[in-house]
Amino acid sequence: MSDRIDALLEGAIDLHCHSGPSVMPRSLNHVEAIKQGEAAGLRAILFKDHYYSVTPVAALLDEIMPGKVKLLTGVPLNNTTGGFNPYAVEHGFKLGARLVWMPTFSAANHIRHSHRKQFLPTKDKMLAPTMLTVVDERGVLKDEVKVILDQIAEYDAVLSAGHLHISEIWPLFNEAKARGITRLLVNHPTFLIGCSDADMAELTKMGAYLEHSCCMWAGVQGKNYTAEGLKAVIEAGGVAGTIIGSDLGQVGNPTPVEGLRYVIQMLIDIGYEDDDIRLLIGGNAAKLLSLDDADVQTAPVKQAQTA
Repeated sequence: MSDRIDALLEGAIDLHCHSGPSVMPRSLNHVEAIKQGEAAGLRAILFKDHYYSVTPVAALLDEIMPGKVKLLTGVPLNNTTGGFNPYAVEHGFKLGARLVWMPTFSAANHIRHSHRKQFLPTKDKMLAPTMLTVVDERGVLKDEVKVILDQIAEYDAVLSAGHLHISEIWPLFNEAKARGITRLLVNHPTFLIGCSDADMAELTKMGAYLEHSCCMWAGVQGKNYTAEGLKAVIEAGGVAGTIIGSDLGQVGNPTPVEGLRYVIQMLIDIGYEDDDIRLLIGGNAAKLLSLDDADVQTAPVKQAQTA
């Protein structure tokens, strides 16, 4: 299957690359990730760090080592970037960020899941995160989140739900759509997020994309995730609403390209045709980000609405 996998990787897009530098243990840096992606024929890589926006680094790399791989980035709304910080969001957009992640390691949902095992461990002990949630004590979306939604709508960027619980995602996405956001993403909906099959079907029906992570099948957790399980989550959201991202770069796991190869092999083994595999590992991500447009928008395209 090696030649077939090589051909399928041509034009693939990794929306979830965890290369370094990072305070978290990483097996490769951004330059190495780019070189490996170019060698594999990837079309684009989106760099994600939970602690900082990789946007200025990507802008520099674009200048000093321009290549065939488009470099994409986003802004994570965690404690280290000021939480729900519109200044961090604006700065990211001015440098070309295409996505905003709601809280990940700082999400109240994430912290609650860490009571027995620390998810996203750092190389050295750091300040304990402060819980962030998008809703108030009545379950109503907070005003400071609405300000950021307006920024995302203004720049026609992608809203990722981060590590919020599904119960928080519903009011977030409903308000996002009401404010003109058309690009919605849920990362690893069955890990930490708490999505059921019915939730995933409803999310894609409202226009969201579901991104499932190669690290769940190809990484150290792989023994807990089966090919049948992969097929089940794809069927829950449908091929047209599903994206496969690597979510790799951690020490002890395969590299992002190796993880993509592993999951492509699984997709072949469970009977997916090449056209569907290409949608899952590249085509749907391109639609989410409008990468097929001649000129990708980097400037505001809409007027922000009032909170």
